[in-house]
Amino acid sequence: MSDIDSLPPLRLPEGFHFSQTNLQDYRECPRRFKLRYMLGLAWPAIESEPALEREQFLERGSRFHRLAQQILAGVPPAAALQTAREPRLREWLENFIEFAERQGLTAQPWYRAEIGLSAPLGKFRLGAKYDLLARNRRGEFTIFDWKTSEQPPNRRRLQESMQTRVYPYLLAKAGAALDDGKPVEPERIELTYWFASYPDEAARFPYSRVQLAQDEAFLSDLIEEIAGLEDFLLTVDERRCAFCAYRSLCNRGEQAGLLDELDEEPGALDLGFDFDQIAEIEF
Repeated sequence: MSDIDSLPPLRLPEGFHFSQTNLQDYRECPRRFKLRYMLGLAWPAIESEPALEREQFLERGSRFHRLAQQILAGVPPAAALQTAREPRLREWLENFIEFAERQGLTAQPWYRAEIGLSAPLGKFRLGAKYDLLARNRRGEFTIFDWKTSEQPPNRRRLQESMQTRVYPYLLAKAGAALDDGKPVEPERIELTYWFASYPDEAARFPYSRVQLAQDEAFLSDLIEEIAGLEDFLLTVDERRCAFCAYRSLCNRGEQAGLLDELDEEPGALDLGFDFDQIAEIEF
């Protein structure tokens, strides 16, 4: 038994805000959800090795997102490139600039970078922050999400991720504020993942009314399940523990997994939606 098992049972506090990040955490390991979001416990373990390389990768990904946002806000691409002296970051940014020009992102009649939406779901709220929302002249919305993972796109994993459920669902439920008060019909929504390291392999997921109903039922059931728990068990998939900062606290080993074995962006758990840090459009 770990020390954390001796703590009294907890229930989800009223007014808790859900996001794709904490829901993904719960699905991967309920115990991690409890430690991170209910106890707010910071644990100084390294999530992956080598530590310096991981830190550099996280900083590179963060800088890429900031520079991409600046370009979408009107900063000349050449000026943004001048600040990207690290070769890998510069390559990502060059790929992004080419993609943005090819897609005509800044020529869309309406687009917003780093915008947040939230809507009630049962007794709680569900929120998301989008890298980019764009609406074309036909009134169709594309959700863009930039990925800086070095691993090639895995469509099956993306399809099963909470992000693929939450992002289009929230736009359909709370997007009227972005479309002159008119509800955004699911068939007018598409989610596109774009990969900085694989710029020609964007993964696109069109939405539908059927998918909206399925997502609403799934998300409602999942949140109801979490709200009813007192004991949050450890994952049965111990392979995940090698990349979790809490592994030593849970007696799941001391050695961190290798960065090149991680099939998602390292530290993604720390880069999720924060209701307190961005301007949010509520429904």
